[in-house]
Amino acid sequence: MVADFRKRFWISLVLTVPVIVLAPMIQSLLGLEDRMSFRGDSYIQFVFATVVYFFGGWPFLKGLVTELGRRMPGMMTLIALAISVAYFYSSAVVFGLEGEVFFWELATLIDIMLVGHWIEMRSVMGASAALEKLVKLMPSEAHLVQDDGGTQDVQVSDLSHGDRVLIKPGEKIPTDGVIVSGRSTINESMLTGESKPVEKSEGDEVIGGAINGEAAFTIEVRRTGDETYLAQVIEMVRLAQESKSKTQDLANRAALWLTLIAISVGALTLVTWLLIGKPFDFSLERTVTVMIIACPHALGLAVPLVVAVSTSISASNGLLIRDRTAFERGRSLDAIVFDKTGTLTEGRFGVTDVISLAGRSDEELLRLAASLESQSEHPIAEGVVRSAQERGISFPAPREFKAIPGRGAEAMVDGTRLMIVSPGYLREHGLLVKDERVSTVAEQGKTVVYVIIDGRVEGAIALADIIRPESREALQRLKAMGIQVMMLTGDAEAVAKWVSDELGLDDYFAEVLPDQKASKIREVQARGLVVAMTGDGVNDAPALTQADVGIAVGAGTDVAIESADIILVRSDPRDVTAIVDLSRATYRKMVQNLWWATGYNAFAIPAAAGVFYPLGFVMSPAVGAVFMSLSTVIVAINARFLRVQRET
Repeated sequence: MVADFRKRFWISLVLTVPVIVLAPMIQSLLGLEDRMSFRGDSYIQFVFATVVYFFGGWPFLKGLVTELGRRMPGMMTLIALAISVAYFYSSAVVFGLEGEVFFWELATLIDIMLVGHWIEMRSVMGASAALEKLVKLMPSEAHLVQDDGGTQDVQVSDLSHGDRVLIKPGEKIPTDGVIVSGRSTINESMLTGESKPVEKSEGDEVIGGAINGEAAFTIEVRRTGDETYLAQVIEMVRLAQESKSKTQDLANRAALWLTLIAISVGALTLVTWLLIGKPFDFSLERTVTVMIIACPHALGLAVPLVVAVSTSISASNGLLIRDRTAFERGRSLDAIVFDKTGTLTEGRFGVTDVISLAGRSDEELLRLAASLESQSEHPIAEGVVRSAQERGISFPAPREFKAIPGRGAEAMVDGTRLMIVSPGYLREHGLLVKDERVSTVAEQGKTVVYVIIDGRVEGAIALADIIRPESREALQRLKAMGIQVMMLTGDAEAVAKWVSDELGLDDYFAEVLPDQKASKIREVQARGLVVAMTGDGVNDAPALTQADVGIAVGAGTDVAIESADIILVRSDPRDVTAIVDLSRATYRKMVQNLWWATGYNAFAIPAAAGVFYPLGFVMSPAVGAVFMSLSTVIVAINARFLRVQRET
């Protein structure tokens, strides 16, 4: 469409030159009527104007037929009626009717409308450029690993499940897969919005379209074609940009009414000026100008352009919108209910408290515990070791490691007999620990293990599902937006209360079974609140569907989650605030565009009808077309500013 409007504009512009040169009004203004007019010049002007009308005006004439066929007259109807009235009236004057011709106004009007549509289409393409960028991410060829270890370059479309592909440094990953050998850092920013390169090694999933860093590695193909993450994202963006929201329906109704008003006011303008006593050509020119300037072009673009920009912004930041209506509801949210495990927390054990009972430092106790637990595969042991590593604590390898079934483990560390045991072990052996700090963490629902050195209880270590550091920031932002934050979890009351107190939640629901989550969402909605549910999209599916807005967090490469309205690729609750913020910003842009697209007509239509004629101001059809095109360009630029504002 961009190329078509460009071609028609340039050809029509060239054909317009002789029409203008032969126009009696132009010749008179330049004082050249005696030199440039000749017998039969009106017929030559008619021929050029006819070509401009049918060739340059074809998109508008075709649009007229389409709109009337749908019984939805709109912008194309107004443009086509205006240029048709001007053309057929002028043609009748050439062949004998008394009056003045509008050929030069007709030709310049078509030129301006064509260049306006050309600019408009380029704006639309610019707004929808996210799809092109996403498509370009996928390379066309891949290095297929052969049975003998060599490689062969093949088309990505020829890859199958189970194939092994070599990715060299700096290359784009050709399809989704799992690393089977090698390790490297991978840039996934264009796909997930994750700004930092992510380190990947054997067993880690990789996404097609991401860029390899400094080292080569081999992947086994897991998804191809439409199954891939990128293909699903492209489809989601396309559907989101094509989908119509409630705001779009409002714009369409307004455009229909504006069309009917323009036709009515145009007819009234013609009759009024004729009754006042003005010539028919003057009255007709005012009518044509009214119909042109009232074209609801800007109104028709006001919402779709903003939609296209917002969906491209969200996709490039790992926020995938499946339901535009739900996304719009995001601006009106009163409460957001978060699933705990894997959403607000990391879904893995970590050390929250180290309690010294005999004078040793917390760091020393954690070092000894990590040394012993480094030989165990128990989740608690893994949590102790990971926490020590994250705190930069190094520890020696234990000797004579032995598990105590159901109670803990023991080993020699630094020449001492070390044991890490459960509270049950202490009770069985009559070892009593009376410390208020230990009682407090136990009451919070944390898992407590004890450090026994040479038969003496010297410390306690409390572990819990680690709260994400970014959760605190996300919830603070949401509260600043005036949104209540709540939590839904199947964990015990004590655990839920601890997390709630740590994060400053407004409310929480504990010991909730998966099939009860939807009823809890209904309970919150019954308070008169617009509610979003944020979960992992698996056992939270009923609650995600029940909520006014369902948000799936941490979907990773598995984006086809049917129960969610919005999918957040990263496991980062801060992206929930990004969705709310973007929803509000998008709605503001829509409202601004709708106000401009309708509001400027309050001045433009009366001016086109000639109400300022007594003051000496008369608007020609060509000037009216300029104003109409400018309003469209302003709407397009304002929509693009959404991206600029988000980036700043």
